Amino acid sequence: MVAAREILTWELFGTASRELATMVAGSGYEPDIILAIARGGLLPAGALGYALSVKNTYTLNVEFYTGIDERLPMPIMLPPVPSLVDVSGARILVVDDVADTGRTLKLVNEFCEGKVADSKIAVLYEKPHSEVKCDFVWRYTDKWVNFPWSDKDPVVTRMHVRDA
Repeated sequence: MVAAREILTWELFGTASRELATMVAGSGYEPDIILAIARGGLLPAGALGYALSVKNTYTLNVEFYTGIDERLPMPIMLPPVPSLVDVSGARILVVDDVADTGRTLKLVNEFCEGKVADSKIAVLYEKPHSEVKCDFVWRYTDKWVNFPWSDKDPVVTRMHVRDA
């Protein structure tokens, strides 16, 4: 028996990202930079960047999940890691698709600490057991989420650094 899943379609993603942007704007928070957590946060971050009129976007590659509910012992940042030089006065919106364990977002928060004026977190989904409580959440769920950008097998399979 397959466990119940939360299904996000492309159409619903459009609604979700717009509603999430409305939450951020409605709170009065005006980010100077959007920091996308790759890979899952790339599309939500782009959508929020357009909706919030923020052109300055950074990407931080963090590897944690290796499969459905399979993960490394701890999340790791992959190069290139963005330099947060000259952004000490910036307000950063950290964006990811889901706060599952929250460990990736915790790592990113610690990375930003003391380097920026302020940071807040926006996610499409937050799970109840997340170590990090996000500032902006579109939906709460305890189910595994199927995202439209990752619900099919890759077209090609590549060896990862950890597999070598």
